Amino acid sequence: MARNRHLVPQAGAALERFKMEAASEVGVTLKQGYNGDITARQAGSVGGQMVKKMIAQYENYIK
Repeated sequence: MARNRHLVPQAGAALERFKMEAASEVGVTLKQGYNGDITARQAGSVGGQMVKKMIAQYENYIK
């Protein structure tokens, strides 16, 4: 059973904005709400872009 709950519930809106920003950077059009019509490749590219940005942000933080 999948559980897509945020550890910090107040962060939900910020994570959604972050996802939309990452999607636009890789050229994937997302809608608000359900996006089950996108391909696995598109979903993976959005997730990969999010991880890439999080790693870059952490690397800048530890410098």
